Amino acid sequence: MKKHAIDTLCVHGGVEPEFVTGAIMTPIFQTSTYVQESPGQAKVYDYARAGNPTRTSLEKALATLEKAEHALTYSSGLAAVQAVAQLLNCGDHVLVCDDVYGGTGRLFRRIFAKYGIEFEFIDMTNTDLVSERVRKNTKMIWAESPTNPLLKLIDLEKIGSVAKKNNITFVVDNTFASPIFQNPLELGCDIVLHSTTKYIGGHSDVIGGCVMLNCSQLYDELKFLQFAGGSVNAPWDCFLLLRSIKTLSLRMQRHHENGIILAEFMKSRKEFSEVIYPGLKSHPQFDIAQRQMRGFSGMISARLQGNFDVVQNFLKKLKLFSLAESLGGVESLVNHPETMTHASVPADHRKKIGITSDLIRFSVGIENVNDLIDDITQAFD
Repeated sequence: MKKHAIDTLCVHGGVEPEFVTGAIMTPIFQTSTYVQESPGQAKVYDYARAGNPTRTSLEKALATLEKAEHALTYSSGLAAVQAVAQLLNCGDHVLVCDDVYGGTGRLFRRIFAKYGIEFEFIDMTNTDLVSERVRKNTKMIWAESPTNPLLKLIDLEKIGSVAKKNNITFVVDNTFASPIFQNPLELGCDIVLHSTTKYIGGHSDVIGGCVMLNCSQLYDELKFLQFAGGSVNAPWDCFLLLRSIKTLSLRMQRHHENGIILAEFMKSRKEFSEVIYPGLKSHPQFDIAQRQMRGFSGMISARLQGNFDVVQNFLKKLKLFSLAESLGGVESLVNHPETMTHASVPADHRKKIGITSDLIRFSVGIENVNDLIDDITQAFD
């Protein structure tokens, strides 16, 4: 069977016309339960927490995008994180990239740690360090690439080899790259995770999460946790995500194009002491980015010259870049990690890894890039 390009898969992958009416778009099956043919004999679904046709279509589409056998969707990105973390047991040890998303770190430190699971946060750009920190009870390696918010690139093939050698489940949060620009399962990862709120949703109007994987045993465990825990998407949310996926490839290309131009412009401005973007040759892991990514999306982190008052003044003067949590929408956003997305990270750890008051994270939207350049220019002028 012919393998279709990612643009085509975004439009057609995992979705078929509805079999009764022929509707080209998967309908919203807004129901909580289903009539059974006889006691315990359901036609397909028995209860909407266990399954829903709209959600099934979404899961098929997401699996297609990540070139996975299976996908499961959840009510939020953190619900997906929680489901994967529930694969762990008391006494397990987990290696986590040191600048992991603040909400993920909070979940690990303040909730799962009290159940006797140890989370060790390390710099995963150092593959040798990852090998050194593996213990007999290390059961999971948790990485982001690019990381949030420092945009570090982790060599997924090398870390995947370490995980496979030691029989460790390797989890990669692929939210920043999206399935359009990176497929971690092809690089040795066991479970891929996304906040579908971000690029996959793309319009700042829905909250969601998902995991994709190939291992049927892990899928069965996660499917049970999805059913038993009940943190599933509503049918309307599934419909919105299905609709968004159809333009994902187009949107990501524009995010990527705008990101490169804006990062180059920002490097030319003396007001920024550092500009971090995987597509810049100045990025410390540019070679890894070239090897394992097909594009670099629209996430840029930068350090502004001056103290926190200077940073606040700059953020207030921006007009097209809205100061807000989240990322990946069609509109451009700007965020101050120290006081916003990563405020829950212990202060000493934030300082150690470089999440300081001068750091700003930009989510570059799909507007005309010259207007975005003008916005930053007027904020300085």
